[in-house]
Amino acid sequence: MRGLKDKVVIVTGAAGGIGKATALRFAEEGANIVVADFVDGSGTVQEVEAKGQKAIYVQTDVTKIESAQAMVAKAIEVFGRVDVLINNAGITKDAMMKKMAKEAFDAVIAVNLTGVFNCTSAVLPNMLENKSGVVLTTSSIVGIYGNIGQTNYAASKWGVIGMTKSWAKEMAKNGLRFNCVAPGFIGTDMVKKIPMEVLQEKILVKVPAGRLGEPEEIAAAFAFLASDDAKFINGAVLSVDGAATI
Repeated sequence: MRGLKDKVVIVTGAAGGIGKATALRFAEEGANIVVADFVDGSGTVQEVEAKGQKAIYVQTDVTKIESAQAMVAKAIEVFGRVDVLINNAGITKDAMMKKMAKEAFDAVIAVNLTGVFNCTSAVLPNMLENKSGVVLTTSSIVGIYGNIGQTNYAASKWGVIGMTKSWAKEMAKNGLRFNCVAPGFIGTDMVKKIPMEVLQEKILVKVPAGRLGEPEEIAAAFAFLASDDAKFINGAVLSVDGAATI
């Protein structure tokens, strides 16, 4: 992938799942990684280093602006700059609307939407000073089309698309790019714990490809959008879903 060697990449939610796969893919492309997560990300750091790249773990609570700012400050202290931010940290607290507690709504919005705002606002001064930078955010096909029992999640994932498009319009002239990846049904550890009969009847039936996506396939989309091959792509939403949305 062109243009990723020696880049400094922050990946939030990088201790596991899509975030970990993304950190490792960027390491394979020659980037140095800031593993940002609320839970221990030292395992991801070790795997990045095993690929010959530098990495640090910074415990981060994306819901708190001070924590996001400290994460970026540590990245700059260690690596001198930030080239790419992957806003991937996210949670779910599903319930039908008639049973959804306000606390469940607020918790998902705090991580999935406000967290993206916090991390992006923290990294912008460095990127604007350098007149270069890429911010990529994990949305979801649920954010585009909605889903039963996911009012909070859909709202957050639609919201990050709106922010991304606004930022692209505001800062394209400054040399910055902002895009989203919208995963479909992905085979993370959490999803793989679902009984196969439930997967077949409730999830895979919606996917013409007939299988779950792999975290590495989402990571590949992020790597493309961060690369020079995508340097004229700005404000876009790339669905990676095995044709689930057509």
